[in-house]
Amino acid sequence: MPGFSWPVRVYYEDTDSAGVVYYANYLRYFERARTEWLRALGFEQPAIAEQFGAVFVVRSINVEYLAPARFNDALDISVELIEAGASQIFLQQRVTRGMNTLVEARVRLACVNLSAMKPVRIPGTIRAKINEK
Repeated sequence: MPGFSWPVRVYYEDTDSAGVVYYANYLRYFERARTEWLRALGFEQPAIAEQFGAVFVVRSINVEYLAPARFNDALDISVELIEAGASQIFLQQRVTRGMNTLVEARVRLACVNLSAMKPVRIPGTIRAKINEK
């Protein structure tokens, strides 16, 4: 899949006392980019929950912090599909500033039944759309 990218501006509230983006805020940036990635594919998360009774949850994430972002930086948060299995999606995400990679993450999403919170197969229409890109 060609990469998807979502622009983010660093606000003062995103930074810590050292003036750099607080490490946990990168998780928020990654989440927003994944939401926009699904939206760009034609899927709204509330509609997935309503129509299929399923949601995507983060099963695991491995983050490498390579360089800091600072107040007012213009960043791009990317989402790149590694693999979409029957009930899981494996992604590579990056935070870049220009040509520099600041943060990298490997993300494993699980599709779970909304009421039972147990793994279920990714709905066929969603899996097909994810895999066609």
